[in-house]
Amino acid sequence: MKKKVAIIGVTGSVGQEFVQSLHNHPWFEVTQIAASERTAGKKYLDAIRDANGIVAWDVSGPIPDYIKEMKVLTIDEVDITQLDLIFSAVESVAARDIETKFAKDLPVISTSSAYRYEEDVPILIPGVNDEQAELLEIQKKNRDWKGWVAPLPNCTTTGLAITLKPLLEKYGAKKVMMTSMQAISGGGKTGVSAMGITDNILPYIPKEEGKVRKETRKILGKLKDGKIEDADIRVSCTCTRVPVIDGHTESVFVETEKEIDPSMAKDTYNDYNKEISVAGLPSAPEEYYAFHEDPTRPQPRMEREVGDGMTTTIGRVEKEELFENGLKYMLFSHNKKMGSAKGAVLLAEMLYKKDKI
Repeated sequence: MKKKVAIIGVTGSVGQEFVQSLHNHPWFEVTQIAASERTAGKKYLDAIRDANGIVAWDVSGPIPDYIKEMKVLTIDEVDITQLDLIFSAVESVAARDIETKFAKDLPVISTSSAYRYEEDVPILIPGVNDEQAELLEIQKKNRDWKGWVAPLPNCTTTGLAITLKPLLEKYGAKKVMMTSMQAISGGGKTGVSAMGITDNILPYIPKEEGKVRKETRKILGKLKDGKIEDADIRVSCTCTRVPVIDGHTESVFVETEKEIDPSMAKDTYNDYNKEISVAGLPSAPEEYYAFHEDPTRPQPRMEREVGDGMTTTIGRVEKEELFENGLKYMLFSHNKKMGSAKGAVLLAEMLYKKDKI
């Protein structure tokens, strides 16, 4: 029997990605949806119409039939007795209160930052730090909850942490410098104006760099004695917005403890592909990593459909002479798929297999 789930914040761009990602899912069935009081009471198809009556569907592909006639509820109308799991796509400061309300009774998987930096809350990327999921049981006990909150990282952190994990495990990593070229869709519906981004690069994204630094160290850390010890890595980053619709590209320089070169890195990523923990899960890609020796890759338009947006692409891999042991590379990670709703669904699948849901 499928687990019954609700999507909170269902009318926003991330909520719409959840709608698409959960369509015909073999393990999860969307039985309730909720959003702000402005759209509550409407059928979903009407709730996502803009002021001109035009359906504002931000996701590639058609709107799934299963949800078109479903009624949008208020937060207070959600019946937790009929649910096994909450997916939270709440984008505002309200996320903290809403996720707390539901976590008292149910597991909550979130794309918001509301709980990311709490000591008893892991920031999980399935396939990277699955073992930190054990902290969820400690979180339940600490807070006297029946459920828990499991947030995804910031979408910019996702690709960086995914690509660093194999290098850290095999070669060690001391310092990382990263410059991001982030898609406009990462700024939300009102985050980037067309006039501001067309023929332009925005060199600053508020609070982004601090999130990347803090989250990368936490994700790559180790769970010891019921707490996460952050990875001992210095992370420096510059986060920029570029006129690309979907998908974040990042330029990375990493100093390793052991000698490394591109061929060694390629072998490492290939080895990780063979033993990745999420292999076989419904939302997992056939290849977790795609490694290119072609210096013209990765490119957003070429990579964003690979693995249905769940594969992280690595290219332009070269030795970096600034460091005694160093590597530089480019990566591509889909901010709206692996870095958002579909990544959250993959996380739910991983936790389901671990009997956490």
